[in-house]
Amino acid sequence: MSANPGNRTQLWNPTPPDRGSFPLDHYGDCKDQMQKYLKCMKLVRNENAPNCRLLAKDYLECRMQHDLMDRVPWNELGLPESEPKKAE
Repeated sequence: MSANPGNRTQLWNPTPPDRGSFPLDHYGDCKDQMQKYLKCMKLVRNENAPNCRLLAKDYLECRMQHDLMDRVPWNELGLPESEPKKAE
């Protein structure tokens, strides 16, 4: 039995990710940040919550520091450059 229904041959052209490869964190360098982010996303039911974005920023910063991804400006990742300043 073939995995292709109807025995049609189709050319499949995979497309690479926009930012290239994304190496796995084999040594768990950023595991804590990842787990905090995933817990936050579960808590807000995958909504675009500001507190989860800050945790995502922490996670991505950890990955950049451990050379698990290239250093990219925050605005290109859709994240704020710095935390908002509180009015006194």
